Formats: sequence, structure tokens, C-alpha cells
Amino acid sequence: MTTGNFTQDPPSTALHDPFFRVAGAPAFTRELLTDLAAGRYAAVRVPGFLSAERCAEVLTSLEERAFDSYGNARVQPRVMRFGVGISDHMADGGVADSYWTALERHHEAWQGLGLSFDPFAFCRERLGAHWPGGVEVGRRGGRELGAGVAREPNQGFRVHFDDALREYEHDLLDTPLIGQFAFNLYLSVPPSGGETVLWRHRWQPEDEAYRLPASYGYDEAVVRDAEALEVTPRVGEALLIDPRYFHAVRPSRGARRIALGFAVGLAVTGQLLTWA
Repeated sequence: MTTGNFTQDPPSTALHDPFFRVAGAPAFTRELLTDLAAGRYAAVRVPGFLSAERCAEVLTSLEERAFDSYGNARVQPRVMRFGVGISDHMADGGVADSYWTALERHHEAWQGLGLSFDPFAFCRERLGAHWPGGVEVGRRGGRELGAGVAREPNQGFRVHFDDALREYEHDLLDTPLIGQFAFNLYLSVPPSGGETVLWRHRWQPEDEAYRLPASYGYDEAVVRDAEALEVTPRVGEALLIDPRYFHAVRPSRGARRIALGFAVGLAVTGQLLTWA
């Protein structure tokens, strides 16, 4: 179905929520970002966000580097990454000092790739091209957080949700947030698998009965009665989702699935702020 200058996936069932849909467009416009924040879409995808040549440049450099993994006690099956993720440095509802030490190594590692451009700065520039004030990296205690990571969830991500307002006892950023998105830019995708699945279900207290022990994730039974939509990754495409919906990534088959990613917060000031 086509509406204006973007496309939207058709409903999959007779009980379809007309606001639970994916918009496709040539750019992240102010209108689409506003609609995503307002809940009129579950996700927005922009094909060709990064050229094939630049995807290949970043991917070639990353393939020559050793990836680390998220904390194995909390993230199973194993998810590989290049860079530091703040989720591994949560402490008592806040951020441990170890994050800042790890972030210094993160900067050195990314600079060591010798890329002809900063991929995260490029993503922020394009993401904020039509948003008043653009997009900036968020700060905590006056210190700039991480710009992003490369993730390789070849065995998938379990069902989970992301919401800094719930995950941190106080504001994560110096500027309070009123909404949150999750950004992914795909550098390589498998011939099958690797889909992002979203369910029209947001966290409720009774969902904790389905949380897996010592894990970030939930048993998929938590969303068994919820409407779902599935997004197949494409090289060079950017995907922005509302991560307050429960979501997961399916296992990849036949090749590596590597994407650049970061969180995006809508601040009370109207700014878009990122972190990883």
C-alpha cells in the first residue's frame, strides 16, 4: 500500500491495529519521526541509507577485528559486538564507573579502523537532517556517552523491550527523556533468518512471571496472544523502531548479520539524543 511519499506494510490479520505498522521512506522526515514517537507506527525503515561502497568499507575493517560479547550471564544466546554497550555497566539502577574506562578503549578501537568517515556521525547527520536541532550524542554528568556499537546477533536476540525510563532509577541522560527509539543500520545480512520481530505488547507488571532467570529476556509466551510484524534486514538499510514494544531478532542462517546500532531518546527539550 502506498501513501504519499512512503509505503506502509499492509495489515496481516482482520484484527490488525492500524497504528501497528512499518513505514518505508527515502528519509527520516520530521513527520515520520513524530508519528513514530506518537505511536502511529511501530517502525520506520529507510532503504539505501548508507551506500554499498561505504557499507563494504566498514564491514571489511570490522571483519579484520576481534569482536567481544555482551555479558554471557545476562545475554544468552551469545551476542557479539565491537564497541562498548552501556547495558553491561548497569549498577544499582545507574551506570558503573567501569563504563567510562571501557568507553576510552572503545574510542581507540573505532579510530583504529582507519575509516574514511565516522559512520555514527554520518548516521546522526542523516537521521536528524529533517529534525529541528538535529541529533547529538547524549551526556551523563556532562560526559558524552558512547556513539554506537557494531552488533552481531547471529544466534538472535531473545524477546525483550528497551526503555531507559524503566531500566534506570533516575534519568540516564542529563536531559530527561519522554520517548525512545532504537536505530540499526545493516552492513551485512544472512540469506535467511535475522529478521526483527515486534509484538504489539508493552511491558506490564505481570510480564515479569515470564522473565528468564538472570537474563535481559523473556520467554516468548509473554507475547503469545499479541499481534506481530516482521522486518527482514537489507544491506544499507536503516531501521528505527519503538523498542518499548517487545521485540526479538531471529537466528541467522548462512552468513553473518552485522549492524551498527544505538539508542535514540526524545528529550523534553525536543532534542534527539543518542547513546550506546
